[in-house]
Amino acid sequence: MPLSLRPPRAGKTPNYEIRGTHRGPKGSFRVETSSGTSKRSDAIKFLRAVEECINLHGCWPEPKPEPKARDGEPTFLSAAVDYMRAGGERVYLAPLVKHFGETPVKDIDQDALDRAAKALLPHGAPDYQNRRIYTPTSAVLHQALGDKCPVFKRPKGSKGRERKDFMWPEDAFAVIGEADKIDPEFGLYLITLLYTGIRKTEGRTILAEDVRAGDLSAWLRDSKNGDPRMLKLRQDLADRLKAHREANPGRDSLFKFKEGGHFKHLLLRSTMAVCGVPCPKRRPTGWKKPKFRLGFVTFHVFRHTWATWMRMYGGADLQGLAGTKNWKDVRSVARYSHVVPRDEWDRVDSLPDLGNTRGKAVNE
Repeated sequence: MPLSLRPPRAGKTPNYEIRGTHRGPKGSFRVETSSGTSKRSDAIKFLRAVEECINLHGCWPEPKPEPKARDGEPTFLSAAVDYMRAGGERVYLAPLVKHFGETPVKDIDQDALDRAAKALLPHGAPDYQNRRIYTPTSAVLHQALGDKCPVFKRPKGSKGRERKDFMWPEDAFAVIGEADKIDPEFGLYLITLLYTGIRKTEGRTILAEDVRAGDLSAWLRDSKNGDPRMLKLRQDLADRLKAHREANPGRDSLFKFKEGGHFKHLLLRSTMAVCGVPCPKRRPTGWKKPKFRLGFVTFHVFRHTWATWMRMYGGADLQGLAGTKNWKDVRSVARYSHVVPRDEWDRVDSLPDLGNTRGKAVNE
């Protein structure tokens, strides 16, 4: 539908609005904006200006000219290089460097960051945009500007959906049993996740030399939080990891697995096998995962399961979970507060017995 004028609406707006789609040389562009005037002739002039802008720039409003840095003034490119040289995480920086380029860091504000998210990930979910755009950009600017770095608002829903999925012991052990049949090393990898609560990548990249079975401990050099930490190993897990190391001498990494679709498919095969659902050894093009009982199980669910078991069977409270350093603070483990029934649930024993038509009231 070409651009058209919508008349002022009582109680809504006193001005004409411009709505519709204009097809320019660079493609179609959807417009829905106020003309800023209640005079029809002026609104028509504004509409023509919008069409002209789309014809020339392919968008509305007209893009701002890219600011240029003065000599010696830090740009996003130079700040990103300094950030990486200082040991900063390189993941996701390449498209940001290409987008911001020589833009002075002092000119990257909230509006510039929001526009970058729309340009680079126009259809990305808020948590995906936050992880790939807002967080790395903020890290680079903090490195360059220090206390002068602005505080950026993250997109609504940037924390994603808070998942509380976990497995009961019989399901977790059944999945590990099927993983053992596919690849015993993969089964051991899942056991390590289940009894340490570490993330998928942390388990995949842990170094063999940092596993000390005799000390019942493993040193995790890097993590999502950027904080190294010591892991406590159960005796049975430590024994298995020791045997695994002895069977694979000379390895740098404890496990052989690399990130990718095949790695994820190993878990899918294991969970589907538990439910008796056939699954191809390799994921064919166009194949869609069917619905089945354990379809919710991902690598991260092993982390949730560890935390849930620590609460249910290990007696750890929220402070105790945070004390393992698997999370940064108590707020991050608040999702597990529902796992252990509160003391008030003990009152359920005072409810009337089955078949008893009259219970004893507390004030009787």
